[in-house]
Amino acid sequence: MNQILKLFLSMSFSGSLLILFLLLGKRFLKDKINRQWQYYIWAVVVLRLLLPFGPEASLLGRTYQAVDRAVARTVPLRQQSLPDAPESVPAPAAGRGTDNVHGDSPAGDSAAFHPFQDIGTLLMDHIWLVWLMAALGLMIRKATIYQGFIRYIKAGSVPVSDMEMLDRLSMAAEQASVKRPIELWVNPLVSSPLLIGFFRPCIVLPGTDVSEKNFQYILMHELTHYRRRDMFYKWLVQFTVCLHWFNPLVHLMGREITRACEFSCDEAVLARMGYENAQDYGQTLLDAMAAVWRYRENPGAVTLSENKRLLKERLSAIVNFREKSKAMRFLTGALTLLVISGAAFIGVYPVVQAGSPAGGNPAAYDSQAVSPRAEKGGQGDMDAVGIQYSQMAEKGYEASSLPLFQLAFCRLDEAEQGEWLDRIYADGDFAFMGAAVAVAEEDCAAIRNLAERIYEDGEIAFFSMLAPHMSEETLLAWLDRALEDGDISFQSVLFDALDRDEEYDELKEAQEEAWDEAQAAEYRAAGVTMDGKDYYYREQLVDIFLDMRPGKAFYTLSMNPEGTVNIRILRNDENEITGVAYMTEAEVAELLGETGEDSNDEADAETIPVDLDTITAGESVCLGEYTLAFGDRIRYDISAETGTGMTVFFDRGEKNTVYWAAHNLRQEDEPLKCTAEFIVEPPIKPGTFKLYIQATYDTLKEVKGSISIVPAGAS
Repeated sequence: MNQILKLFLSMSFSGSLLILFLLLGKRFLKDKINRQWQYYIWAVVVLRLLLPFGPEASLLGRTYQAVDRAVARTVPLRQQSLPDAPESVPAPAAGRGTDNVHGDSPAGDSAAFHPFQDIGTLLMDHIWLVWLMAALGLMIRKATIYQGFIRYIKAGSVPVSDMEMLDRLSMAAEQASVKRPIELWVNPLVSSPLLIGFFRPCIVLPGTDVSEKNFQYILMHELTHYRRRDMFYKWLVQFTVCLHWFNPLVHLMGREITRACEFSCDEAVLARMGYENAQDYGQTLLDAMAAVWRYRENPGAVTLSENKRLLKERLSAIVNFREKSKAMRFLTGALTLLVISGAAFIGVYPVVQAGSPAGGNPAAYDSQAVSPRAEKGGQGDMDAVGIQYSQMAEKGYEASSLPLFQLAFCRLDEAEQGEWLDRIYADGDFAFMGAAVAVAEEDCAAIRNLAERIYEDGEIAFFSMLAPHMSEETLLAWLDRALEDGDISFQSVLFDALDRDEEYDELKEAQEEAWDEAQAAEYRAAGVTMDGKDYYYREQLVDIFLDMRPGKAFYTLSMNPEGTVNIRILRNDENEITGVAYMTEAEVAELLGETGEDSNDEADAETIPVDLDTITAGESVCLGEYTLAFGDRIRYDISAETGTGMTVFFDRGEKNTVYWAAHNLRQEDEPLKCTAEFIVEPPIKPGTFKLYIQATYDTLKEVKGSISIVPAGAS
């Protein structure tokens, strides 16, 4: 069976044990333990089902290793008992025809058996495809259903324009610590209030005829769902269910998490609004339940009410809701540690230590199952194993397979590891360098030797990858050397690796002060004095001050329009000041042409004027397509004479994802304005974007202003 599928099945089995433990504990502690804990503790199970990691010494790890060793020893013995050479066929007896020889011989039976054996092996090697195709099919089906549901909701929804309701939404969002703008829609076809949208959240109401008290509870419930990112949690669970579609306990876990989500949300709302409001909050649930069967919501949305049976349980929990005692909080903490420790103790199938070398599987190169002879053999067998690991590392490197390379690298001897590190460094491959040092022994000779070479080359990026794998003693020795050499870049990396950032900041500040003092002393010796940021030469205030180092790698430029003279510092090839010279008009013109005389006015900025008469409710007007790079600054300064809400944003057209969005609502006695400033930086990748202005709730009129894109480096 494919090793990856074995690993996945072991994850499913480990998760099943945790699911059974939590379900059993729920029967005894359901009403005693905090409901939010009962909701979030399932995240440990979800992670156990998704992450193929675990300690080397674990219950399942040792069990699977024992089974694999038994199989590795049994299969070769079975193969030896089957005669497969022509010499093993007995000679025909006298009086028998040669046609009967193969019919009575074991070789004939073996030959007849091989086709079925090959078919079985082929099926076992590719059974993972069945699992994967089923998982993909389920995930696509769920995503398609959810997209259809969202389209259905949006098609029949209209934005709420009631200013009083929008103000209450804004106040509720502030009370719930939600900073992102939340839209409010009405759709009479939904059965109860719900929250949709991952990146543009929206609360959908069945109608606007809601009492003030009920509206407040509805808002707090849905905003609590959004603040806790319950939709992301739900879809993570759905993804887990799709991957483990064959495990009924995982499906049961998905239903339990859905139930726990609502219970925990109720508890969170009451904890924020006060336990004395439990009865009124329960009445809100009953009112929301009145039309619950008109339409069945999609599981991807977060609703206020579910089915009648769950509602009864929720009402009972709300009425009986009380703050837990210190003893129960202590029990909760103990149970959390128990579940996490259990997840680690159970473990998963150790792929790195499983299998045999057959089939080219990376896990087959483990030293415990390379071959039965290697366990009994001498140096020749060990050399053969070493060659296998070397070949495996070469294949992984050539195929750019980090897992395969890493698996082989950790089995190589120190000399070979050193050769590989030198080769990776020469190729400048950061990914493989990180994979290699991650499994190398801390502070080994290979790392120390490579660090010496990297330091001499001044390759700070590679050195920073080695530093976390050095001992404290080695790091201190390197820090002393970097301090002696005055190399501030390596000092930064080493202070960070030693977790002494504050000490580095103090040292850097002292070095900068010393440098400034030394620089000021140099200028004074040449006749230039400083008063703050102003320069004086021969008691005259300097307008343009230019100090250009050799090669123009670094320079100091200061301009003061109130100055009366323009000077430049003269330096020799050794960077020593040799004098001061007045700048000619031609030199000033050339300098201003290079630096950009209008830089302070941002002459290089691209300004997009905005002058629109009307933008209808919900309409997005495209202002054009623009190319953005890292470091570019985006500035919005837009106002509208009439209208409730306005949004300005960039969009790539990918799944309605917006970037650098600014949204604002009209405040009483104030104009509707959208002003904001953003910088293009990771994780958003630069590229070409479309710029839009959207009337969020109702029609905007007399939309005017500008949008500026300032290139990186402009002031």
